[in-house]
Amino acid sequence: MSVNTQTIATLRPGDPVDAVFACTRKQRLLTRSGDPYLALELGDRGGSVKARAFRDADLLAGGFERGDLVRVQGQAELFRDEIQISLRQVAKVELSERDAASFLPVSKRDLDELEGFYEQLAREVYEPGLSALLSGLLADRELRADLRRAPCSLPDAGPGAGRSGSHHAFLGGLLEHSVAVAQMALELCAVHQRLDRDLLLCAALVHDLGKTREYAYGAQITRTEEGRMLGHVELGLRLIAAHAPPSLSAERRVALEHCVLTHHGVGEASASAQRFASPEAVALARLNALDASVKGAFERGLGR
Repeated sequence: MSVNTQTIATLRPGDPVDAVFACTRKQRLLTRSGDPYLALELGDRGGSVKARAFRDADLLAGGFERGDLVRVQGQAELFRDEIQISLRQVAKVELSERDAASFLPVSKRDLDELEGFYEQLAREVYEPGLSALLSGLLADRELRADLRRAPCSLPDAGPGAGRSGSHHAFLGGLLEHSVAVAQMALELCAVHQRLDRDLLLCAALVHDLGKTREYAYGAQITRTEEGRMLGHVELGLRLIAAHAPPSLSAERRVALEHCVLTHHGVGEASASAQRFASPEAVALARLNALDASVKGAFERGLGR
């Protein structure tokens, strides 16, 4: 089955709807008179829309689950100043992984440009061991493709599902975030010239690398089993170990790994029981939190 060209962004009141969307929320609710109805949230790369089925709600609900791609037929209507779809039919469809990924949110920035910035920043690391590590990581074609694709967190699952740590929750989010943190790291090194520039910049580029192994992609972004059980920090440390060149000394590798291990902060409120052991680790944790918080504020429409 080919992917439709009808998108949520183009829906207008009165439009007939016959299209494939991702089902991101599914609820069986009751009307005031006690009759069941089906309430959905449908999504594509450009946005989301609510949908309702007041007839045959239980029958329709049995044909799909939240997280499935579904073909919906009905009509777009205006309800409380918002477009929603009045459903006649809804059923699960099977698409290829590539087609399914076309329904996921993606960075608004050009990924080729971001990848070019990432490469340029990697070339700014001059210490032979750290530079060789970055070169080896970028030479891994599978890892590089995953770096372009991975988000930094899971998209919200519906109203009220937002998480304070959710940011860059779209394809390409990891690349966008890594570039931003690395750029800020360079600026901070110009202000605090005692910082180990090569260490901080390298750590900024690889601190979230484990997210390339944390997520799986279908009608929705989900966590892999290893992502759920190990987390991206441990997965990132494993990637560094797998690509560490002989020229990277044990001392410098430990310094880098410490930055990665503590980039969410230290203490009881973080995932790490460690204490900061270097100014570079402190700097990375603060820069990571700054970019995540600012981006998250924009994504939640704070003050807009």
